[in-house]
Amino acid sequence: MIKTDIIIIGSGPVGLFAVFEAGLMQLKCHLIDAIPQAGGQLTEIYPKKPIYDIPGYPSVLAGELIDNLMEQAAPFKPGFTLGERAETIEKQADGSFIVTTREGTQHHAPVVMIAGGLGSFEPRKPKIDNLTDFERKGVEYMVKEPEHFLGKKIFISGGGDSALDWAIYFAEHNNSNVGLVHRSESFRAHKDSVEKVHQLQKAGKIEFYTHAEVVGLQGQDQLSSIEIKQKDQENRIVDVDVWLPLFGLSPKLGPIANWGLEIEKNAIKVDNTLDYQTNIPGIFAIGDVNTYPGKLKLILCGFHEATLAVQTAYKIIYPDKRFTLKYTTVQGVKGFD
Repeated sequence: MIKTDIIIIGSGPVGLFAVFEAGLMQLKCHLIDAIPQAGGQLTEIYPKKPIYDIPGYPSVLAGELIDNLMEQAAPFKPGFTLGERAETIEKQADGSFIVTTREGTQHHAPVVMIAGGLGSFEPRKPKIDNLTDFERKGVEYMVKEPEHFLGKKIFISGGGDSALDWAIYFAEHNNSNVGLVHRSESFRAHKDSVEKVHQLQKAGKIEFYTHAEVVGLQGQDQLSSIEIKQKDQENRIVDVDVWLPLFGLSPKLGPIANWGLEIEKNAIKVDNTLDYQTNIPGIFAIGDVNTYPGKLKLILCGFHEATLAVQTAYKIIYPDKRFTLKYTTVQGVKGFD
């Protein structure tokens, strides 16, 4: 049995920052994550993707942000159970909780914070009969190591931020142009990204196929070409080395949906008037996994939620003590021995 002050389910940026904020109040944390390394989506899905809305960082790579958060949390010596999914939460007679993973590892604490992002993810896959034949053989749903794609003929499908961000990246770094296939002429991505894509198209760096979709895949043991269906034109076969259908990820709450928490639109309802506590006292939900009026799914908002949640957590753990929060510029950062 692993015992701690706060069990944090999810080791993404919000969970890691909660360790720091809890540490300032001399509270110990243990994190559980189904992913085998800390960092959540930022590590698993897009470690090399730049993030632009973290205060104090005009631009920071997702993986670098996680490295910095790990360094920031290190003085407070968090524990980790990685590569194991939290399966059950059982409330004890004294109001504390036991969280058990799918592998049977048990954790005991008076407070639980769910910082599991949007839950577990599955890529949204196009309906192509032989799609699975080419998965990891030319068809990829995410970019972990962009340098592995350089020097290859790349086609990307999608109209959101991820599709355009990677189209821009490869157009600027690859020695051959990049194909971009989208079902309409309008995009769901940031305006600046859309303008940049059009500039790269005019410069001959991006091949644009609008009102189009990939409907077929060809190759022997490896993808060698795709079939593109475009409005008012005959289907065309285009040689490719890599096709990235970036239609986003479909979130699934997984076991969280069975924990007796109030769920709304695939997210956990919390009280945002005070501390982001759920309908079960002692269980908090912070970051993208929660919902409340005016919710914004931004990392920096999750940081704010974590900060307030640990204030109430302290009162639950030490109901007879009073903690006066001082500025870190005054008290510094005192880690655990």
